Amino acid sequence: MSADDAPARLGDDRAQRSVVRRRAAFAVLTLVVLAGTVWYGVSELQRARAEQSAPSQVDVADGILDAPHVLFRSTAPGDLYGHAAAVALDDLSGPREVTSVVCDRVSSDGTTTVCLRTDRGVVTTYEAEVLDAAWRTTATWPLPGIPSRARLSPDGLVATTAFVTGHSYSQTGFSTETTVHRVDGTDVSGNLEDFTLLADGERVAPVDRNVWGVTFVDARHFYATVQSRSLGHTWLVRGDLEERTLVTVLDGVECPSLSPDGTRLAFKHDAAPAGSATAHWTPAVLDLASLEVTVLDAEERNVDDQITWLDDATLLYGLARDDEPETTDVWSLPADGTAPPEVAIPQAWSPSVVR
Repeated sequence: MSADDAPARLGDDRAQRSVVRRRAAFAVLTLVVLAGTVWYGVSELQRARAEQSAPSQVDVADGILDAPHVLFRSTAPGDLYGHAAAVALDDLSGPREVTSVVCDRVSSDGTTTVCLRTDRGVVTTYEAEVLDAAWRTTATWPLPGIPSRARLSPDGLVATTAFVTGHSYSQTGFSTETTVHRVDGTDVSGNLEDFTLLADGERVAPVDRNVWGVTFVDARHFYATVQSRSLGHTWLVRGDLEERTLVTVLDGVECPSLSPDGTRLAFKHDAAPAGSATAHWTPAVLDLASLEVTVLDAEERNVDDQITWLDDATLLYGLARDDEPETTDVWSLPADGTAPPEVAIPQAWSPSVVR
């Protein structure tokens, strides 16, 4: 090496050592960040487990399930979170009887209970479970995605809706699968999207059809929602399990729920301004004889739920708390809209009335 090459070689060595130092510093920083991330993840997991195992601060009692009651999913923080529970029909804010069964959605007639569940593990799965009056499993079947809606008919039929993709009815591009089974697990309908859709007597075959929100009339007939974004419709339909048809009744009706006297449907009405990117659902009631709609604007919040009838005069639905999104309450609202909503069952979701 000549004298003229020495400075250049020295500069190269210094540059290489600088690169090595920077790489070493980056490696150390990466390890520190990784260690911090692992520590935070472990800490959060431990905190979450501690919260889940802490006693839920609710009053409990026995014997409630043996009398008229409202069954629901408990959202009281702690060890009872997610469990199916019940309060007395004449004391909705009173003590609750809690079962060992964990559900995302629940529906019951007192003799049979349907529970939709998310089973989290290495691979998360979803299922529908049918239980008898002693809370023993009598049937199960898989769901294709996140549980959304469940309805049990007095005739032994079970309607379930699950999201195949997407996480909310307010999102574009979501896909649902709605089916009807017997309580023994036998598939009655297949995917309701495959039924013949008739609008004004004409067959309609939208490629982006979605069906959800079944409410039963009898062992053959039901109401539900059918939406086609490409056609710009969200129809109330009357379904026929024998004819395998869905006949449109009215546009703009989502998640219908038949009143105990069979004369009205409660549903969620999109009250958002025209052209709005997101929906704002307000409870409404449809008179089936006149097709007259009464929007219950005494409720100003966004009610994204399938409403339940407490009786012929009162509606029930779930709402998340603003400051505790994991905690929901079941609210009541007069079906004629003459009074504001009130909390009916605190720390609850998915109510089902059992008389």
